[in-house]
Formats: sequence, structure tokens, C-alpha cells
Amino acid sequence: MSQPPPPVPYEIPSGVEMAQVRALLATLRKLHAPVFLDIDRVPDAGPMLFVGNHSLYAMLDAPQFFMELLDRKGIFVRGLGHHVHFRVPIWGPLLTRWGVVDGTRENCARLMEAGESVMVFPGGGREAAKRKGEEYQLIWKERLGFVKMAIAHGCPIVPWAALGADEAWTIVMDRDDLLASEHAGLIEAVYGALNVPLDQVLPLAHGLGPTLWPRPVRLYFSVAEPIPTAHLQGRQDDDAVCWQVRRQVEAAINGELDRLRALRDEDPMRSFRSRLLKAASRRLARLESSSGPSRA
Repeated sequence: MSQPPPPVPYEIPSGVEMAQVRALLATLRKLHAPVFLDIDRVPDAGPMLFVGNHSLYAMLDAPQFFMELLDRKGIFVRGLGHHVHFRVPIWGPLLTRWGVVDGTRENCARLMEAGESVMVFPGGGREAAKRKGEEYQLIWKERLGFVKMAIAHGCPIVPWAALGADEAWTIVMDRDDLLASEHAGLIEAVYGALNVPLDQVLPLAHGLGPTLWPRPVRLYFSVAEPIPTAHLQGRQDDDAVCWQVRRQVEAAINGELDRLRALRDEDPMRSFRSRLLKAASRRLARLESSSGPSRA
């Protein structure tokens, strides 16, 4: 299978391609009614490093945040992905077309040197392969690479948080359950062939009814204050400095998650049913207004 192209130069998708993706996301937006807080905190120009939390399966919220950044700030963010994505027919080329690159330090450096803004999820595949009870936990292990990259290039880190997607599915069997089942041998063989660690075995879950289709939960996003690194440039090999910055990023994301939980708890439009009823009420009001007063 061919290797993905180098990260730069890169030509963003055409107007037709953008329209197709916008149509798909518009449908999903009707279902999930995303709320975005403090997008204006994002600097107007890059390079910058967006750091976020991965939700279960890592597929529901990131595209919405990506498009919001493009629409509100004019920033086409380049994502870093696990190398296994690029081995999958259709899926790999699709990610590449939309600017995602193999998540190596070399590729990240090339993007930043070209002035591109980059999105990374330090939790990687492990954070997307959640166990039962791990909703919204940051599982970053000992990773410092993303901090080192930001410091080396003196670019700000923009922490952001996403809430909602972990309730779109209910985990039936997580990684531990699956590897204790009669199918463990097959699972180990498949993940071994893909060169994916067994701590990233995806759980078996259901969304609407018995299906994998996600429940129409509301999605919430927020951006924290950017964390500058220009004053630290040249100190990327100082692990003490890197750990200090990493802890700042973690605290910022967890703080935003707490803020979003509080917002969700008070949101009268949190449930899909409430949103449907409100939409129906608005439609009825428009119909009554357009019909004018009744005549005897």
C-alpha cells in the first residue's frame, strides 16, 4: 500500500468538496445541536497547536470543531493521526485529502515550519478506546512530545474541550471484557496484524437502540486561554519545563470540561426531545403568522 504524501505542500479541498462535507455536517448539527464557547480566544494567525480530549471512538465531535474553526476563524487545521489510519482503503486517502498526516514529530515540525496550525490528541488511540467508567478522562501516559514541538517552534498551545460524545454510546464490552472473552485470540490477531497495541482495543458499544448509530446527544465545545511558549523556545529538552506546561494544558482542558458540565446541567435544550418540541413550536408559530388573521 502506498505511503501518504508529505504534509507540505498541501492544497485544501475544493469548493465542491467543502460543500459536500458541510452538507453532511449540517445534518449532524441538526441532530447534535453543538454549542461553542469562546472560539474568539483562538489567535487569528498560526502556527498554533490545538490540544483536545478524545471522546469515545474519536469520530463525533472533532469534525464539528474543525469546521467551526474554519468558519469562525478561517483556520484550516491540520490533524495528526495514528499511522494505522493510512493503511485503511478509502478511509486513509479521505483523511489525507482533509489534511490529516501521520502523527510523527517530523511531520508536525514540517507543518509548523510552514506556518500551519496543528491539532493533536495526546490521549491517542488509548483515550478513544475507553473502558467503562472512563468518560472524559485524559489518558496521556507520559507523553511530552506535543509540548516539545510547541516549545521548539515557539507557538501557542490552544487547549479545547468537547463534552457530550461519551454519552452517545453505552459500552457493552470494553477492552478488558473482550480480551477475557472467547474471541480474544481473534482480536489479538487482528490488532497484531494492524500493529495496534492491545490497550487500544475498541469497546463494543451501542447507541440508538441496538445499533452503533450515536444517540442525538447535544455536543458542547469550549476553548481555554492559549498558553504561550515563545518565552520557552530552546528549552524543549528540559523535561521539567515540559511537564510544567503539560500540567497547564491538562488543567485547562479539565477546567473547560467542568465548565461545560455546569452549562449542560442548566441547559433546557439538552435533550433531543426538548429541541424537537421547540423546533415544532417555532414552525407552528411561523405557519400561524404567515396565514394571517382568520376571517369569519
